Amino acid sequence: MSGWWECYCSCDDDSLYEDFPVGKKPFSLPSPLPQWPQGQGFATGKICLGEIEVIKITKFSEIWSCVPLRGKEKGVTFYKPVEIPDGYFCLGHYCQQNDAQLRGYVLVAKAISTTKHRGDEIRGSTSDSPALIKPLSYSLVWSANSRNNGEGYIWLPNAPAGYKPMGFAVTIESDEPDLEEVRCVRDDLTASCEAGDVIFDLSSFLSKDEFQVWNTRPCKRGMFCKGVPVGTFFCSSNQSSKDELNIACLKNFDSSLHAMPNLDQVHALIKHYGPTVFFHPDEVYLPSSVSWFFENGALLYKEGREKGLDIDSKGSNLPGGGSNDGKFWLDLPDDGENSDYLKCGNLESAELYVHIKPASGGTFTDIAMWIFCPFNGPATLKAVKLNISFNKIGQHVGDWEHFTLRLSNFTGELWCAYFSEHSGGEWLDASELEFIKGNKSIVYSSKSGHASFPHPGCYIQGSTKLGIGLRNDCAESKYMVDSSTKYQIIAAEYLGDGNFTEPHWLQYMREWGPTIVYNSRSELEKILKHLPFFIRFSLENLIEILPTELYGEEGPTGPKEKNNWEGDERC
Repeated sequence: MSGWWECYCSCDDDSLYEDFPVGKKPFSLPSPLPQWPQGQGFATGKICLGEIEVIKITKFSEIWSCVPLRGKEKGVTFYKPVEIPDGYFCLGHYCQQNDAQLRGYVLVAKAISTTKHRGDEIRGSTSDSPALIKPLSYSLVWSANSRNNGEGYIWLPNAPAGYKPMGFAVTIESDEPDLEEVRCVRDDLTASCEAGDVIFDLSSFLSKDEFQVWNTRPCKRGMFCKGVPVGTFFCSSNQSSKDELNIACLKNFDSSLHAMPNLDQVHALIKHYGPTVFFHPDEVYLPSSVSWFFENGALLYKEGREKGLDIDSKGSNLPGGGSNDGKFWLDLPDDGENSDYLKCGNLESAELYVHIKPASGGTFTDIAMWIFCPFNGPATLKAVKLNISFNKIGQHVGDWEHFTLRLSNFTGELWCAYFSEHSGGEWLDASELEFIKGNKSIVYSSKSGHASFPHPGCYIQGSTKLGIGLRNDCAESKYMVDSSTKYQIIAAEYLGDGNFTEPHWLQYMREWGPTIVYNSRSELEKILKHLPFFIRFSLENLIEILPTELYGEEGPTGPKEKNNWEGDERC
């Protein structure tokens, strides 16, 4: 190891995280969890995946840490799960960065008989081999020996034929781990997984050695996908090896998804966690309900027909089903006064439209909350210290934005939240959220564009390095919507058809606004004249920096036409 490193270890199995330094204290939500309404398998602490039952472990014992000598706020620590119930087995160890509160989990598993546990809804096994088995041996993947004699060893379990390892084991001794340390899982009970975010990159600390650690996630993700993340890490001394992982995820064969919340539990979750959405104090284009938009003059246009048709309050006369063929679109009324009135929205009528769906193979629940704004305002360009408002670029009719809460089906705990930011977005752990009351977080909607952000401030969409991009200004104000009280559940496919009926307008798969093509070049040329010579760019370079949607806006589609309706969120 390079002299840049100081590695230390803790081999005392009783040193749980309660005794760790402040930076490693586990995160907990601001308020305790309530007693959820009665149901079947939701928040019972365990989930049946078919031949395997799993429990989520969040208590750990520290094994070994590596931190750079220049500042101990970085580096990583490896942990093993503790307080594992009798009959359950560890599948791999856990790794986390040191500059955050301890926040993670690993699944522990035990084999069960499907004939004794919901046999009618779980695919029967075609194998006589056990679901879980000990590894044959271990292969050393990486080791480090610092000048302070802090030794660490990372091992890959060698699974028998027909089985796969779920993670790695970490020790502070050069001897192989005990074969009882982890279990491997029968191949047909697993799903392929991929490397996610980088947890640790040795090369970033000026080391000549190459070694990386990633978290893992199922390759196929979405509400119909069965892959279950185990919570373990993947590591390699070869960057290219992350393309083909030698570990796997679990797979859920319980078609009933019995760990998902029932309708009463869903309402309780929304009332407990529903964020407050703040709009900017200078926001002109506020949200409204969909019915208010229809009742106050929105029109349905069809290709080849000049005059728009009125839309009833439920959207029942909108064309439903199919896909966006470009033949229909919505627009504002021709009357300028009524058009301006509709653009401003109606905050009193605004509500969040909620889609409930399984995530991570039914071990988590996603509460996707959609908000509708009749109009998206023009963008503002930030060029270092200059702010230049566009006249038209960026504006369009019918703006759908959303954020998503991801909850653990083991306990009902809020685990993380997704913030949709124009063409992408980001997941944030619950420990990084801002809470307003109890376990209710805050979502900030950006001025004019309505993208979702976790904290107030100015977010730049473009090149932060060059200091040029579109402004996304977020701040608290009197304009707000409390999603814990003002919401409507519009879809929860896993509950079946008998619980509620999806609204008519949700089946409208066409555009919620007309297609707009901007004369961007002339407007950008005017902007260039205002830029100081030391930050002046050619028109072509400026076009490359700014988001492509600035140069033309297709009419936005509704929630159900988005690829993240069934799939995972885009990051």
